[in-house]
Amino acid sequence: MTDFKKCKELEQIVKLVYFTNFKSMVQMYIRWEVPKKVRVEEIGMNEVKTPKKPFYVYYAIVLLALFLINALLVPKIAGRMVKQVDYDTFMKMTLDKQIDEVEVQDNQIIFTSKDDKTIYKTGVMNDPDLTQRLYDSGAKFSSEIVEQMSPMLSFFISWILPILIFYVLGQWMSKKMMKKMGGSNSMMFGMGKSNAKIYVKSSEGIKFDDVAGEDEAKENLTEIVEYLHNPEKYKEIGASMPKGILLVGPPGTGKTMLAKAVAGEANVPFFSMSGSEFVEMFVGMGASKVRDLFSQAKEKAPCIVFIDEIDAIGKKRDGQMGGNDEREQTLNQLLTEMDGFEGNNGVMILAATNRPESLDPALLRPGRFDRRVPVELPDLKGREEILKVHAKKIKLADNVDFTKIARMASGASGAELANITNEAALRAVRDGRKYATQADLEESIEVVIAGYQKKNAILTDHEKRVVSYHEIGHALVAAKQTNSAPVQKITIVPRTSGALGYTMQVDEENHYLMTKEEMENKIATYTAGRAAEEVVFGSVTTGASNDIEQATKLARAMITRYGMSQEFDMVAMEAVTNQYLGGDTSLSCSAETQTLIDKKVVELVKKQHEKAGQILLENREKLDELANYLYEKETITGEEFMHILNS
Repeated sequence: MTDFKKCKELEQIVKLVYFTNFKSMVQMYIRWEVPKKVRVEEIGMNEVKTPKKPFYVYYAIVLLALFLINALLVPKIAGRMVKQVDYDTFMKMTLDKQIDEVEVQDNQIIFTSKDDKTIYKTGVMNDPDLTQRLYDSGAKFSSEIVEQMSPMLSFFISWILPILIFYVLGQWMSKKMMKKMGGSNSMMFGMGKSNAKIYVKSSEGIKFDDVAGEDEAKENLTEIVEYLHNPEKYKEIGASMPKGILLVGPPGTGKTMLAKAVAGEANVPFFSMSGSEFVEMFVGMGASKVRDLFSQAKEKAPCIVFIDEIDAIGKKRDGQMGGNDEREQTLNQLLTEMDGFEGNNGVMILAATNRPESLDPALLRPGRFDRRVPVELPDLKGREEILKVHAKKIKLADNVDFTKIARMASGASGAELANITNEAALRAVRDGRKYATQADLEESIEVVIAGYQKKNAILTDHEKRVVSYHEIGHALVAAKQTNSAPVQKITIVPRTSGALGYTMQVDEENHYLMTKEEMENKIATYTAGRAAEEVVFGSVTTGASNDIEQATKLARAMITRYGMSQEFDMVAMEAVTNQYLGGDTSLSCSAETQTLIDKKVVELVKKQHEKAGQILLENREKLDELANYLYEKETITGEEFMHILNS
């Protein structure tokens, strides 16, 4: 009875087609129409939001549609495919032997013709001779065997199984559609969502003990932790904590780590987001993300919201036509959320930037970012503590002198010190050792400062001798001058940074102020390499390019910024911008004054150059002895240098 089976299968197919189409329409309504209505209400004057219908309502609609299809639509469609005739036609076709297959049911007879395989049906009548007549016609006939199916099985097959299939299919199709349209963060599906990284409470997170070298910053932030733990102590006296704290400092000093340490100490949720993540190409999206971020934060209060690189959205508003409206809208929304009519009780805002001078004054006023916490480059003690923290992560020899390493790494940030420690461990592995030594740490400092050794760079004999005299010239002039940092190391091994050699000087203690004499001595030390080439060889090379740059920069700063010239006295001729990002300078004087500044810079550098040459001439024998020793050894320590100099 294959034709009858096909008829039933067709019935199921009809259900699938109609159910799929309806489900697709419901899903499209959910994804497009509902958010659209909600959005219209959001931007209204009174901000009356239409309550969202629960998702089960839409599945109830689908179930109702499925019921109507099973009850009404499917029987009608299936019935149109079977031709109904009267009993007389059935008897005539039986006598003419035109019937192929016959199925006798309780209330009807279904049969097919031999010619065109058309399916017919007719009503059942009291016909005792029907069986013999069908036998004589040669038709295949049978009666329906009614097998009672389990009600639970029938319900599962008819309802549960189709729903599961369509649910899985719908989810798969929605994901494919979302992926094709840009993912969950696209305009259509992630519109207005902040996508902030949420770090929930954790007892194993970063604590203040994991942050070294920033004692002043940690002291300022400790108050925040105490307030989040015990706000009643502050409310009792009438004090209120700052709504926002701005962390400022150079890159790599640990601003983000300090923010995470505050969250770890306070044991509260921590929302982290970068300022650039608010920037969108569509107007209004940044402001929407700000609203979503603070909405999530208010739900989990007390908590901490951290915005890294806030200068991306907090730049000063200039009011010019054709400005960045999207950025200004984002900034205005941030200002409103930080100090609006709605209170953000329990929401502490931390932000980090290395360009505080570019931030809008409205953002920095009391009530928004009330406190500015500087996170500067660590001093000698701070560098030593940072090195000890990072040294716990690797295996070190017992005789490592962290104080010496900290002196050699003068001016390094926390991130650079972490890199130095890691480079030492990598060097130990390359040498086949299971722990790092003092020499590994010292070499890693040189790697960070000057790059790796260029083992394939082979200098000629003459070039090697010139470099030896050049570097000994630096060291000798530095040693013969007072108030100069002692020489730590001299090498003529080429480095990947382009340096053919260098002389390392290390201060024995912290140095915060420099006198005019010290700066002049430093300029003389810079020019000593070129002076040694002139004294010994009577010619100059290109090896002093970096020395010339450093000497000129220092001499110009003495005149234009530090007021160390009699002609200009204490008049500032130069302004510094982006002090945490290299310190770009710009002159603020007339062209005539600039010409005079250039003249004074040349005179200052020339005077110190002559001074360096005179020192080298007076110590020509030691210059030759030290240069020949360096030529043979290629690398000498400060102790070896001073021993030969004083012998």
